[in-house]
Amino acid sequence: MSSSLSAEDRARRIKVLLYDVDGVLTNGDITIIPPLDGDPNGRATEIKAFSAHDGMGISIARLAGLKIGFVTKRNSQVVAIRARDLKIDHVYQGQSHKLDALQQIMAAEHCTLDEIAYVGDDIIDLPVLRVVGFAIATANARAQVKAVAHYITPLPGGQGAGRDAIDFILSARGVLETTIEAYLDPKNAEAKSADIGAGNM
Repeated sequence: MSSSLSAEDRARRIKVLLYDVDGVLTNGDITIIPPLDGDPNGRATEIKAFSAHDGMGISIARLAGLKIGFVTKRNSQVVAIRARDLKIDHVYQGQSHKLDALQQIMAAEHCTLDEIAYVGDDIIDLPVLRVVGFAIATANARAQVKAVAHYITPLPGGQGAGRDAIDFILSARGVLETTIEAYLDPKNAEAKSADIGAGNM
């Protein structure tokens, strides 16, 4: 990879967009409700809040041909549900060493590092951010993450950072507005089925 490439140059090559979850697609808060019966061995409930703007952005990105993935250290049913609702192509939870997931995604998509973007916010994301073609830090990211990023989103995690990354990539490719119009077309079957908010029903 040439270090002289601009962020726009890097964005134009992207085929796969990967996200960390906590602090990127959420604000980083992890709310845990203990079992209702008070049993310490019972099942607790974990709550995360996702941005609807990010969900819409992911639907638009998929329409533009991008493959989307979540790569996160925590295991969470909430993330699995959100990934299902958004039809995420690659979901890797429980990833303490995220390069392993990156290698598996590259093999599945038959793509190179230059064709992958990753959005992160904390030091666990550094190994991936250091090698992908387009490293993106959220506005709320740690200083070490921002230092290696090719682009820093205007908005923080959980408040539209995921959408910022998509808008930047599609704008660099010159397809953002046409993809939005395609999404708004009432005849577009893909748009109709995107993020219907099934939740856990």
